[in-house]
Amino acid sequence: MSKAFCSRSCKENYFQLIAIQIPRLFLKRIFLFSTKEQREIEIVEFAHRHNWREDLVRNKINTLAKEVGYLKNSDSE
Repeated sequence: MSKAFCSRSCKENYFQLIAIQIPRLFLKRIFLFSTKEQREIEIVEFAHRHNWREDLVRNKINTLAKEVGYLKNSDSE
């Protein structure tokens, strides 16, 4: 196996996505107790606080929110 990833950025995205951990209480707070605008601000602040890429954090949050039931499978907020 000479090459596992197609590019360096693909490799970095993969390992950063694995490293991203979203606490269930954070999910609950942003989906049940925050408005959509507050949710967006919280996600941006969370990504910057942990030095993670914002798009990867959003993907992880949306995936977990669908699993927990905060979002329907057709929603992509």
